[in-house]
Amino acid sequence: MPALKIPNNWEPRAYQLPLWRYLEDGGKRGVAVWHRRSGKDSTALNWTCHAAMRRIGTFYHMLPELKHGRKVVWDAIDGKGRRVIDQVFPKEIRESTNEQEMRIRLINGSVWQLVGSDNYDALVGTNPVGVVFSEWALSDPRAWEFMRPILAENGGWALFIYTPRGQNHGADLYNMGVGAPDWHAELLTVEDTHAISDQSIEDERAAGMPDDLIRQEFFCSFSAGVPGAFFAAALEAAEDDGRLCRVPLVPELPVHTAWDLGFADATAIWLAQAVGPEVRLVGYIENSGVGLEWFAKELDKLPCKFGEHFLPPDVAVRELGTGLSRKAMLGKLGIKATVVPAASIEDGIGAARNLIARCWFDTVRCERGLKALKNYRCEYDAKAATYRTAPVHDWSSHASDAFRYLAIGLGRHEAKDRRQRYGLRSTWAHSPAARGLAFGPGRDRGLR
Repeated sequence: MPALKIPNNWEPRAYQLPLWRYLEDGGKRGVAVWHRRSGKDSTALNWTCHAAMRRIGTFYHMLPELKHGRKVVWDAIDGKGRRVIDQVFPKEIRESTNEQEMRIRLINGSVWQLVGSDNYDALVGTNPVGVVFSEWALSDPRAWEFMRPILAENGGWALFIYTPRGQNHGADLYNMGVGAPDWHAELLTVEDTHAISDQSIEDERAAGMPDDLIRQEFFCSFSAGVPGAFFAAALEAAEDDGRLCRVPLVPELPVHTAWDLGFADATAIWLAQAVGPEVRLVGYIENSGVGLEWFAKELDKLPCKFGEHFLPPDVAVRELGTGLSRKAMLGKLGIKATVVPAASIEDGIGAARNLIARCWFDTVRCERGLKALKNYRCEYDAKAATYRTAPVHDWSSHASDAFRYLAIGLGRHEAKDRRQRYGLRSTWAHSPAARGLAFGPGRDRGLR
């Protein structure tokens, strides 16, 4: 039997060669912003097998969510009718295959596995030497923060492959990579690769594919926005108005909080102060794998007094193990919860859009929360040629759900106690502190 060649029955196309050669020559950080159906995953997978046979270690192929890995990679069939993982990792070089965990051990001792950025903290204690971040623009950006020091310490490599999703962390990474001497960053549209015909794109447009989606998927436009993003227009207006800036926390005013409580997922908290019609987002907290005590301690660190703590309806449900509700647990920690009434997701999204029109966001303390709001979206249904109404549940959901609770909670709070709130505003608005921190058009926002 002839010797097996790796890559197995696969050759990089001409436009894929620059990235391949960069990695083969020892490059450690690659960014491939390539259009739809350009072979991003195929290139990355075949490179990983090549690398795994050269250096013994653990290698990850990371999707935005683990459940996507089975459909997109593990069970995928290529254009020649081959199972993708059989083409990439032929059975002759495998020692074992774990179907349930989507993991392959090679005969030289290397291990390759599909993982999800939605559960990156489950990889604590592992030591990967190569990581592919597939669909990076849709992934949790903290996955790279977690992997970066590991790869830096062991001399490993990272490859980010994706199409744009607006001006989010995907755009930030590409722009950084273009100017970084040790990175390889490239953007390839259909005009660069000619892998998709003009007629195919016109057929997609005729079938109802929105122009923004076409610009994003085939022409790799970062300016097209996130297709299906619920808050894109409202946040764009906020940015145009200069309401995404540095925002001071005013000790004289109460800070309202709005929570989305996670079980296995993350818990997210928005911190807001109301100044007349303005709502100032002065902070955002998110963490996972910690108890309510951790969040209570974080809030205790803030130099402020608190107003309402808005929490979702299920906070009043008692847990079977303890017999206590999380509302009661928070009460023991000194946090008196205001339960937000149940509302449909659609109504909550509408309330959140209206609230954003009144908001000022601190771009430093609310950085992750803002990224989440920008990425909160519904998916495009190609068969129905329309966007689905239900939001995608991913890393951006926690911050967005908490913001919905803030919108509903503040609306009820203001309606119930409008006279007192306006009285508070009239007292504070004429104080020296207010005159020094006013945010009107043309005012100096030299905030630190």
